[in-house]
Amino acid sequence: MQKELKQFIDDVFKPYGNFPAREDVTRELLANLDEKYHDLKNQGKSDEEAYKLAVDSFGDVSEIMDEIDYKQESEPSAASTVHKFKGVALEEADLAGVNLTKADFSGSAIQKAIFDNANLTGARLVASAISDASFVGANLTDAIMKSSDVHGANFEEASLVRVQLKSSSLKGASLKSAVITDSNFKSSDFTEASFEDAVITDTIFSSCSLDNASFKNATLKNVSLHYSEVKKTIFDGTKMDKVTYAFLKKTKANLDNVVVI
Repeated sequence: MQKELKQFIDDVFKPYGNFPAREDVTRELLANLDEKYHDLKNQGKSDEEAYKLAVDSFGDVSEIMDEIDYKQESEPSAASTVHKFKGVALEEADLAGVNLTKADFSGSAIQKAIFDNANLTGARLVASAISDASFVGANLTDAIMKSSDVHGANFEEASLVRVQLKSSSLKGASLKSAVITDSNFKSSDFTEASFEDAVITDTIFSSCSLDNASFKNATLKNVSLHYSEVKKTIFDGTKMDKVTYAFLKKTKANLDNVVVI
């Protein structure tokens, strides 16, 4: 079935031509789809059922990609900062501490780039390759991340307020001591991600994979993990309000060492 899944990815990205982040993004998204498919098979789904559910969980790529101009743009004006980073290659760039308010990195390759303490308020990272980038202490208020490869990225002590995250991979990402508020994480992979010591409030994890993700010593208030895989999620020492606890109690999550506040 991997051949069919690869064909699906190729077909949905075909209309958008080449852009710097395409190879990394499609490779990571295919890996996520393949993993989702096999998880569904292990749950007893047939080949057809597993394929359909995996593809449906992926979301509407055309809706996401139509938000960016994937064609070659004309040279931006000197006053424009919103479009100057679209579809560029900035691997390992040092942008620490830079004011990047409303910067648009859609379709860009920014692996291992450094954004420590940068102001990324309202930034757009759609179909971007962001693996192993560093956002330590960065301000990502109102940032949008969709269909992006963010695995291994470092968001320690970052501020993620009203962040919209969809159909992205954050495998092994670190969000230790991050402040996450009023954010919406949908159909994304947080396998082995760390939320240790983070403060998470009014946030939704919808249809996300949290296998072996750690919320050790984190604080969760009004957090919903709707349709998310939490059976192997680590909640040792996690402090959570009664609403969050009541929701998780209905799942197969291990809550033996949580503290209800």
